[in-house]
Amino acid sequence: MTTDQSAAGGPHSGGPAGAPASSETTGDEARTDRAAGSPKAGDTTGESAPARAGAEGEQGKDKAGTEPGTAVTGPEKAGTGPDRAATRPGRTTTDRAGTEPGRATTDRAAATDGGPTGQADAGRDGGGALAGNGESKHGGNKGADGKGDEGRTGESGGSKAAAGKSADGKTTDAKDGDGKTTEGKSVDAKTTDAKTTDAKTTDAKTTEGKTTEGKDGDGKEAGKPDRWAAFAPAPEAVPGRPRRAARWVGRLLIHEWTLATVGSLVLAVLLTWPTLRYPLHTIPQDYWDPTLQAWQMAWSGHILLTNPAQLWQSNAFFPEDWSFAFSDTLLGYAPAGMIGNGPEAAVLRYNIMFVLAHALATLGAYALARQLGAGRIGGAVAGVSYAYAPWLLAQAGHLHVISNGGIPLALAMLARGHGYSLRHGYRPERRHDGWVYAGWLVAAWQLSLGFGIGLPFAYFLGGAVLVAAVTFFLRRWVIRPVKRPFGRRLLLADLVGGLIFAGVGALMAIPYFKVAELHPQAERTIGDIAIFSPPASGFFTAPGESRVWGELHEGARAALPWHPEMTLLPGFVLYALAAGGLFFSVWKLRHRLLLLAGVVVTMVLAMGTRFFDGTFTYVPLFEHVPGWNGLRTPGRLMLWTTLLLGLLAAGAVSAFAARVREISAERIPSWPSPWLRLATLLPLVLVIAEGLNTTPHPVVPQQPAAMRTVAGPLLVLPSSQSHDQPVMLWSTTKFQDIVNGGSGFTPRQLDEVRRVSLSFPDQTSVDYLRVLGVRNVLLMRDQIAGTPWEVTIDAPVDGLGITREEMGQVVVYRL
Repeated sequence: MTTDQSAAGGPHSGGPAGAPASSETTGDEARTDRAAGSPKAGDTTGESAPARAGAEGEQGKDKAGTEPGTAVTGPEKAGTGPDRAATRPGRTTTDRAGTEPGRATTDRAAATDGGPTGQADAGRDGGGALAGNGESKHGGNKGADGKGDEGRTGESGGSKAAAGKSADGKTTDAKDGDGKTTEGKSVDAKTTDAKTTDAKTTDAKTTEGKTTEGKDGDGKEAGKPDRWAAFAPAPEAVPGRPRRAARWVGRLLIHEWTLATVGSLVLAVLLTWPTLRYPLHTIPQDYWDPTLQAWQMAWSGHILLTNPAQLWQSNAFFPEDWSFAFSDTLLGYAPAGMIGNGPEAAVLRYNIMFVLAHALATLGAYALARQLGAGRIGGAVAGVSYAYAPWLLAQAGHLHVISNGGIPLALAMLARGHGYSLRHGYRPERRHDGWVYAGWLVAAWQLSLGFGIGLPFAYFLGGAVLVAAVTFFLRRWVIRPVKRPFGRRLLLADLVGGLIFAGVGALMAIPYFKVAELHPQAERTIGDIAIFSPPASGFFTAPGESRVWGELHEGARAALPWHPEMTLLPGFVLYALAAGGLFFSVWKLRHRLLLLAGVVVTMVLAMGTRFFDGTFTYVPLFEHVPGWNGLRTPGRLMLWTTLLLGLLAAGAVSAFAARVREISAERIPSWPSPWLRLATLLPLVLVIAEGLNTTPHPVVPQQPAAMRTVAGPLLVLPSSQSHDQPVMLWSTTKFQDIVNGGSGFTPRQLDEVRRVSLSFPDQTSVDYLRVLGVRNVLLMRDQIAGTPWEVTIDAPVDGLGITREEMGQVVVYRL
């Protein structure tokens, strides 16, 4: 006899609620049995245990497939109801009986009264499936699982008699299809293995809903490993540490930024060749300004290791103070200056930094274009056009102008840290304060190389900070208020990074203010700016160092007053690509218009006083913006024009490459043809070709032996701007004080020395130099042709109180 709930097709029924049951016991019959004092639910009518076991076997056979409407075959119901049947013979099923509160209560009551526990549907195993064949039955035939009851009996502390029953000791009363009561018979032994002695183990399995242990039709234990598992792929072995390290290195080597860095370096070596062919003896462009800058790097590295407090009191221009601030210092290269000693090391250092500066400019512009949303080829076009623009070939002798890669790199890092992109807009989830710190540090390093390029960059960053502050205010309190739109950590990074940048700028500016105070003649005037202001034709004229356009533009260069600073062609290919980017680009229209406006503004400023005398453009900046009056070559602002043109070109090339990918996706197979691949690279190839150069690499004048032995303070004659710059390089062996020096301006003291020493050696010049503090004078025989010393070099020095000594091609006068 089953419980009322099971008979009604309720929660414990084998099929859905309301489904017809094959044999039911109504609630009235159950109540009649209990009122008459009959055994509890699931008890038999006085039959012995062996008899019941025999009856159960007969009933299980009937219920397994002989009663119409009782059993539902596997294809119809298997796995679809709450109690899912095993779909293959021999498979075990989930035991639900051990988790049904109603049955547990019934079993506990039966155990208390001494009745048998373990009520079960004769035709089902513990999971509600048909015994032995995995078929599902309706709820009317469902009862308590005897196996589960064993576990519950043990759990409740009742009699363990149920555990001692035979494996098929499950009993029940059920009605057949005619409403007659059918005595429960034993469950087929093939289905469930109830021969367990540990009731708690069985209870744990059934309560947790795990499968019951059983046997298949052949008597083999169920639950063995799947026989098809042998055909499964073998699990991948866990690689050892060396293999993981090798994989990490491999991924690093093929990473985009590794390839971009290596590509930038290789391209720099090739496009600056033969800079590294004879790096100890030759130098790009000429040996005047480059030797000055080679000395600057050597001096900063030397003095920072020996006496940092005297950084700005260099050994040149003796006895002037703050002489290291007479021109842009390249102070950011001081770490390189700490390696090596002497002129050859200084020349080698200069050549290496010259090549690396080109590589950094390429990589920085590439990083900026990529961060803003350009594709790889578009980014490469931006990088190459920025670093190798034809106008920059005329600046090959000015390392402080070539060293501009920190500008786009810092902007790329700051944009990355703020989650900003032209193509994708503002993405807060991509914010990262680490990139912001890095961006500000790179910007500070760029500023330390010199104000000629760094000052406009500083004002650009100041304007960007102002715009960001206004945006923050509007988004925080006015337009669509957002709590902390930039994030607290990001604001802190901007604050700290901005203070570092401003601190570096202030510390760098102090010596220049001192120089301006001590040397008023060093200040620039509007007249100086007019000399170096290029006309509009300069934007279409290439320098003589351009391999492609140099000879063709010789006539145009002749019409320019000072062509080294007025040949400002960024490249005709770049012009064409940027023009195309105005109409076909990955950038939005408003961004293209902003880039175009930036191009126009920077071109106007680069013209200096040539654009309507600069009355409303350059002159107001010169007169009112601090430090702007120190910039005498407005044409170098073309650097910003080139960068903006490169971004416009990158947008066009990226859109073209994207279109090629779309076309290739429609092909079968979906792979671009060789001609399409070549077409995507053609803009990059043309930009590279336009950057080819014929820059000369003269041999640096060799250091006289006297410069390695004679102590200072000393004066080397002849003395002039062009003669003194190599002398500064020669002094890098001992860094003795020298009166000689060359820079952006000439101190009055040095002018006086040059004038007085024209009559050396005579009493007037000797007395003058002694008062100045000079101890030795070196007269170069191989440089005195056409000078007064050509006659006086062999004159006697008797009566002057000095000595004369020949040291190779140098005559040494000791005062």
